[in-house]
Amino acid sequence: MLTCEFCGEELVLEEDMKTHLLLSHPENDMGCPLCSWSGVAYDELRFHINTTHKEKQDHDGGGAEGRGVHSLVRPSSSPTPTTTIVDNHYKQAIGLSRSEGSEGGVANGNMFDTIGGGVSPRTSNSTLESKEQITEAGGESGGGRAVAIVEPTSSVSTGFLRSAQDSSRPSSRHCNAEESVGVGSAEHTKVKQKRFSSPLKEKRFSCPMCALVCTDAFILQEHVELHLLEESPAEEAVLGATSSTEAASSSNSSGGKSYVCPLCSVVCGDCYSLQEHVELHLDYGTANSAVSPGSDLRLARRLQEEEKQRRKEQEAKQEAEEFKKLQRQFGVDGRGGYRKQMERTTEKAVSRSVMVPADFHNKRDEMMEALTSRVDNGRTRTQGVLGALYVYYQREARDCVHVWLSADTDHYCSSEGDKGWGCGYRNFQMLLSSLQRMAPYSTSLSEGSVPSIPRVQVLIEGAWREGLDPQGATHFNQRLQGTRAWIGATEIYALCTSLRVSARVLDFHQATGPGDTHPRLFDWVKQYFSQTATRGARLPPRVVQTTQPPLYLQHQGHSRSIVGVEQKKNGSLCLLLLDPGCSPGDVRKLLSQDGSTVSTAVCRMRKFPGNLKHRQYQVVAVEGVLSPVEKQTRILNSRTLRAERIP
Repeated sequence: MLTCEFCGEELVLEEDMKTHLLLSHPENDMGCPLCSWSGVAYDELRFHINTTHKEKQDHDGGGAEGRGVHSLVRPSSSPTPTTTIVDNHYKQAIGLSRSEGSEGGVANGNMFDTIGGGVSPRTSNSTLESKEQITEAGGESGGGRAVAIVEPTSSVSTGFLRSAQDSSRPSSRHCNAEESVGVGSAEHTKVKQKRFSSPLKEKRFSCPMCALVCTDAFILQEHVELHLLEESPAEEAVLGATSSTEAASSSNSSGGKSYVCPLCSVVCGDCYSLQEHVELHLDYGTANSAVSPGSDLRLARRLQEEEKQRRKEQEAKQEAEEFKKLQRQFGVDGRGGYRKQMERTTEKAVSRSVMVPADFHNKRDEMMEALTSRVDNGRTRTQGVLGALYVYYQREARDCVHVWLSADTDHYCSSEGDKGWGCGYRNFQMLLSSLQRMAPYSTSLSEGSVPSIPRVQVLIEGAWREGLDPQGATHFNQRLQGTRAWIGATEIYALCTSLRVSARVLDFHQATGPGDTHPRLFDWVKQYFSQTATRGARLPPRVVQTTQPPLYLQHQGHSRSIVGVEQKKNGSLCLLLLDPGCSPGDVRKLLSQDGSTVSTAVCRMRKFPGNLKHRQYQVVAVEGVLSPVEKQTRILNSRTLRAERIP
């Protein structure tokens, strides 16, 4: 911000400050010493005093001599930025005012009435005006002549002079009134000094050149005079420039008017030339000044750009960290796949003394053999699960009206090598173990050879190379081997299509019941299992083991296999799920001969509508075998893979 040195107004741009100086502070801005009227030129002020304050002038002395008491001093066209000049006229005026003041003349009483009157400061606070103008006017009252002294017009000294003027005016008027009624000069001086030193007003006057504070205006005047008389001789060069300016002003007084630059000693013949000259000063100062509105704006913009860049870097860093977390969560962070996880898990078990070194070496040998043969070793497989469920429902569960079970399926659970990420691969192994036992699919699938997880990853990459699900391939960067990447319904669909197995993906994308439940999902599963069991039968049996393969059920973070559905007497439905997260020991309880143990295992498999409250569920259902032509059609259609949305 730029601050006007004359009135204190704050402006933003230098162009506005220039306009403000030219319009609000003209060169001949003067004020009346007898009233508050100001802001006029010299001729207008003189006319104002001669007309408005004529009675005051007549009372003080009358005629031309009386007007000399309040003599107006025409200020110079522009004050020069030099120090104060004390010439012989100034010294004589000071001496004269002192001698007349001691005699009690009117001039001593009116001297402060003319100090600073009508003189408008035009320089900075740190500069003292050198121009002092002394006007002497003859006066008859008091037997002496009145001397009008104009002190230096800097902003600091002007403040002192105005305060002295305000405090002296009542005294001068009072003295003039006393003189008009014939009071002596000695009594007048006593009254004036008494008013200056009156404790009621408690006026304080500060020296404009040092830190001295006086309570008497006369003492402060003498103190300032000492400052003026003791000016340093090192300023003689500046005084010479000022004298040249005075000479130019005096020469112009006889002829045309001149204008002095307030920033240097150049004298211009007209105001337009002066304005252009001062603008050159200001433009140069703006170009070389580090603190200007333009530089402030550039600094603000630079800081804003730095803050924006810093914010972008922080956001990019945060996104990178979150992306790494997601990569770690979904197993694509490059920390190894099935083999490395198996080795690390068994090594930790040995270090904690949970496993003996001999078992560690046996497990590693089995893993290497499975990787070489590309067939699952069967250590996590549980057979005969559906047969045990059929027997259980025949004997127990009398609260069920109907029970539909899928075709025979083996249960595969997670092992040390895929714990936390291998559920999708294990569910595919369950589905494949069921398809290999069914006639339509046994011709295209090798019976009895369920591939291991690394082999399943290889098969999915082969499906991508055939052109299936290019978007999914891009998501995994065309690579699954050696990673712990999660797979979902779309990868199972692509793998089935590659094996010439017809499959469809159904998307239950939103809840269709109260409490974020999915009753439409339960109804569809019931229809899937019961559509073949009710053909040609008038009254279907209570428990039916169908020829339908299990369903692959996917939701956020996990997947399971649906192997059956129950219908209660009240009409509610319950799904039977095989979870890869269950240990082989828990699943093998279904094979137990103890009814309570089997009931406990079956309760873990039951899932009612209130147990499935995820936002979205996807189901992969197998429907038959594809011909080579149908397979190519599916490959072309999978470029933009779409699921069947229900509802």
